[in-house]
Amino acid sequence: MSPSPNSGTGGALRIAVVGNPGNRRTALFADAVRAAEHPEPRVLAWRDVLRGRYAFAPGEFVRVDSPGEDAGVDRLLRGADDPARVEGTALWHRRFTAAVREVTEAARRAGAVPSSDAGEIAVLFDKRRCHARLAAAGVPVPPAPDGPPVRGWDELKERLRAARMPRAFLKPAHGSSASGVVALATAGPGRVKATTSVETTADGRLFNSLRVREYRTEPEVAALVDALAPDGLHVERWLPKASLHGRAADLRVVVVAGRATHAVVRTSRHPMTNLHLGGTRGDLDTARAAIRAAGGDLCDVLATAERAAACFPGTLCVGVDVLPATAWRRFAVGEVNAFGDLLPRLTGLPGSGAEGLDTYAAQVAAVPAAMERARREEHHHDAIV
Repeated sequence: MSPSPNSGTGGALRIAVVGNPGNRRTALFADAVRAAEHPEPRVLAWRDVLRGRYAFAPGEFVRVDSPGEDAGVDRLLRGADDPARVEGTALWHRRFTAAVREVTEAARRAGAVPSSDAGEIAVLFDKRRCHARLAAAGVPVPPAPDGPPVRGWDELKERLRAARMPRAFLKPAHGSSASGVVALATAGPGRVKATTSVETTADGRLFNSLRVREYRTEPEVAALVDALAPDGLHVERWLPKASLHGRAADLRVVVVAGRATHAVVRTSRHPMTNLHLGGTRGDLDTARAAIRAAGGDLCDVLATAERAAACFPGTLCVGVDVLPATAWRRFAVGEVNAFGDLLPRLTGLPGSGAEGLDTYAAQVAAVPAAMERARREEHHHDAIV
C-alpha cells in the first residue's frame, strides 16, 4: 500500500489556491486548511489567472482547482454564450490545459510546489488518452472500438457494427460531470435509443439539462451524435452495471497521494449515476456485502482505483469511477477525474489513514509529504544537471 496521507513533516503550510472565489470547492478546502491550523489559503481567481494576473511565493503549495461553476471563467475558456451549452469542449481543453501548464511552470520557477502535473491534467481531461493510458498499464477498462475518432453518426454506426457493440457509451472527449454523455442502445436498422441529459433545441444547439431524457428515432440520434462529434468523442462498450435495490450502481473512489481514502456508492434509475442528475448515495456496507457474497472484497475495488491513480503520479488527488459488472463479480475503471473530490461530509475509510477526515482535510494532511517529495526530486534533478 502507499504511504498514509497523514505522513510527512509538520509545521505551518502556506497554500495558494487557483480556483473560483466563493465556490464551494474553494470554501471547503479553505475550511480544511483552517481546521488543520494552517494560515488562511491565498485564493487566486481563475478569471485573473487566465489574464496572466498572478504570482507565487517560494515555499508555497499551489492547489490547482476546478475552473467550473463560474460563467465568466467558462466564457474565457469556451467562448460559449451560455454555461449550459454542451459545445466548445475542445476549445476549453486547449485553453485550460495551456493555462495549467503556465501556472505549474510559474509555480516551479518561483520555488513553489503545484498540486498537479500539467501533462497529466491534459490526459485526464481527454477521455481517449486517459482510457489508452489506463489500458496500457493493465488497468481494467471498458473495451473501446478500434480506429480514429468518429466524425458523425454514420461512422459511429459502422464502427459499432464492426466491433459487435450494440450498446455503447458516447462521451465528449473533454467533457466532465456527464456533460454530453450518451448511453446508446441499438437493436437493428433504425432501432435506437439514446439516454442523455442533453437537450437539443429546434435550431440544433445542445444544452445540458438536469433531466435525463431519451431519443428514440434514428434522425434524432443522428443529429445528436453529429453535433457532438466535432469536439471529439470517446466511445466505449456499455457495461451492464450491478444494482442495489433495483438501481444501477457504481463507486467513486477518491485517491490521495496514491492511497484510496474515501469511497461512495452512487445509484440511479438511469445509466448515468452522477448525483446532480438524480443519482443518490447508496450504502457502502451494502455494496461491500454484495461484493463479498460474489466472492470478492472491497479491498480489490480500492486496489483497482489505486492502480488507476498510479498512472498519474504527479497529481495529488484524483476521483476514480469504478464500474461493478452485473452481480458484483468484476470491476472496470470508467473515468479518472482530476477534480473528483467534491463529496461533502464524507469521511475517510477505516484503515486509510484518513479516518475522520473529509476529502479536503485528507489532501491538506498529505501536502507536507508531497512538498518534501518535490524537494527531493528537485535536488536529485539539480545533482544530475
